[in-house]
Amino acid sequence: MIKEAIGGFCMALADSVPGVSGGTVAFIMGFYDQFIGSVHDLAFGKMEDKKKAIAYLIKLGIGWIIGMGLAVVILSALFESHIYVVSSLFIGFIAGAIPLIIREERDGFKQFGKGILFLILGIVLVAGIAWLNGRAGTSSMDLSHFQLGNAIKLFFIGMIAISAMFLPGISGSTLLLIFGVYIPVISAIRAALGLQLSYVPNLIFFGLGIVAGACSVVKIIKVCLERFRPQTLYCIVGMMVGSFYAIVMGPTTLEEAQAPLTFSSFHWIAGIIGLALVLGMQFAKEKGKKA
Repeated sequence: MIKEAIGGFCMALADSVPGVSGGTVAFIMGFYDQFIGSVHDLAFGKMEDKKKAIAYLIKLGIGWIIGMGLAVVILSALFESHIYVVSSLFIGFIAGAIPLIIREERDGFKQFGKGILFLILGIVLVAGIAWLNGRAGTSSMDLSHFQLGNAIKLFFIGMIAISAMFLPGISGSTLLLIFGVYIPVISAIRAALGLQLSYVPNLIFFGLGIVAGACSVVKIIKVCLERFRPQTLYCIVGMMVGSFYAIVMGPTTLEEAQAPLTFSSFHWIAGIIGLALVLGMQFAKEKGKKA
């Protein structure tokens, strides 16, 4: 229970940082396959598999809710005022994780010829999304009034954005920013929580898109991990490499945009702490296997 909750907690913290995704943390911490498999079983598995998946995802979800609540209530101000420290932390975290992943999946990474194109694809995909994000304007979409055209648009945006939760290196909030609906959706959620029910119909369409996207993408990822694991692993590592650019550009996506992370604004202590965190997670994981 505690192990899964900690995993969900760390995923939520990652999801709240510009340029980082929960999928990255799940892969680094070694429960990515189980996470994808559980979501897949929940959607497509037999009843016994569904029960196991629900039990696992509830434990993970408890940690995720606590982590996201902490990020929204407390850490959002920290991200705004100390974004360079947070960005440096995650750069150290991912820099330490990549060689560990390659070591653990050494058999999958032996087929370099099959994987190089997928490595490049992963880098271009994430870096390209981050680049587009820097050129995305704000949206004036009004979600307080239901319009079928906006609702359908929200459905498909929800499908695409939720994919980021399952793909390492891609941030869901970044995709929402690119499509120009990040602020409208966040504002609508806050309004709905304040019992302004006029926002609910549009949010329902957005939520249905999230469900449809989750069911679709986990099926694809599970098949890829089972049948094309070397290529998928190279693509995932490419996404993680590309996330360096996304994190560097993360400060430019804040409500009050700041300059990109540079060597002069990089916090080396935070970077070392991030590196130490991933090494500590790896040590704990290996110790748990021996126990």
